[in-house]
Amino acid sequence: MKKYMMAAIGGTLAGVLLTSQVAGPLIADEADRKKSTYEQLDLFGDIFERIRSQYVEQVDEAKLIESAIDGMLTSLDPHSSYLPPKDFDAMQVQTRGEFGGLGIEVTQEDGLVKVVSPIDGTPADEAGMQAGDLITHVDGEPVRGLNLNEAVELMRGPVGSEIVITVVREGVDEPFDVSIIRDTIKVAATKTRVEDDVVVMRISSFTDQTYPNLEAGLKKAVEDLGGLDNVSGFVLDLRNNPGGLLNQAILVSDAFLDKGEIVSTRGRYAEDSDRYNATPGDLADGKPLVVLVNGGSASASEIVSGALQDHHRAIIVGTKSFGKGSVQTIMPLQGDGAMRLTTARYYTPSGRSIQSLGVAPDIIVEQRPPAETEANADEPNRRSEADLRGSLENDSLTDDEKKQLEAERQKQLEIARKRQEDYQMAYALDLLHGLSVLKNGN
Repeated sequence: MKKYMMAAIGGTLAGVLLTSQVAGPLIADEADRKKSTYEQLDLFGDIFERIRSQYVEQVDEAKLIESAIDGMLTSLDPHSSYLPPKDFDAMQVQTRGEFGGLGIEVTQEDGLVKVVSPIDGTPADEAGMQAGDLITHVDGEPVRGLNLNEAVELMRGPVGSEIVITVVREGVDEPFDVSIIRDTIKVAATKTRVEDDVVVMRISSFTDQTYPNLEAGLKKAVEDLGGLDNVSGFVLDLRNNPGGLLNQAILVSDAFLDKGEIVSTRGRYAEDSDRYNATPGDLADGKPLVVLVNGGSASASEIVSGALQDHHRAIIVGTKSFGKGSVQTIMPLQGDGAMRLTTARYYTPSGRSIQSLGVAPDIIVEQRPPAETEANADEPNRRSEADLRGSLENDSLTDDEKKQLEAERQKQLEIARKRQEDYQMAYALDLLHGLSVLKNGN
């Protein structure tokens, strides 16, 4: 017994000695790191006290600490930030779909404020603001050197008041001013309409109301057309949609998928990862689906378009999306404020991250600017056989067949006219019409 006990004790001691020899440097490194961290915190306290007591003017101590916290967060990435109580309240109101302001989603790039996208029907949209615009001045005051919260604060003001924003736009030689009247922003998260036999669903943002509005609008449009048998396809318009709530992006994706992964999020640690899967049921019943995206389609919009693209459920048309592939978590803090912290990256079903890359369309279609003079599609300059004096009439068609051909021609002319207003949408409608012709031909 004593031998076995000794052997056991000896083995244990050897193990302890061996572990100590390996772990010693690691423990020392950890201690050094903690010491360095505490020294830095002491340095912060020293600087704060010197500013508080020796700065040329009396400072607001709470504001000083708030600025330090925000600086710490904004140094991480463009989407992490501190939300003071009033900003936190405004953000909660915004996710419900109604708030005061200009109606633009912004981020920061090279010290300037960059427009991710204007929101449909808002003052910024009506004033002509575009995705990709860089804001250099607000009412003549430069924004360079300000953090994003400070720049946004400059743009806030009473409803009905005017703001002048100086904009630098790609393709325009000189900066120019845009005058905008602030208003209460009421975002209709989803608008649905019927174009001939196609259901067009426009999602401008992902708020609490997005999926309920989408489901109700889609079902009503299908009913108006007399049922799914009379629907040739669907268009999901996500252009200039800056994103929003992750759960709404998952619900919208699930609306058109029967099974499979929608998106996965991966944090710093394995236990922080999540995977979201589709449930049975496709609101469009497998009908052809085209998704429109552009450089203003970000975050939640990219989750939806990426999922539908990876599952080959939709054809993605337009231009490359914004490329925001990170997830922010809002963490309430003491004092009624909150912290917006980037906690994960998200990945499409195929395992790709769109961070800084965006979703590449299956078919690249640039938006064409409206023509200065509308092309007269009804009266082309070319002459045809029918215009020749004394030409023979076509005797192979009945009157009903002639009326049907004329109706189809008018439909095509209407789509041609739409190209002057919205070339990308017209392309999507043409694509669905072509798929319908192929299907009926089979």
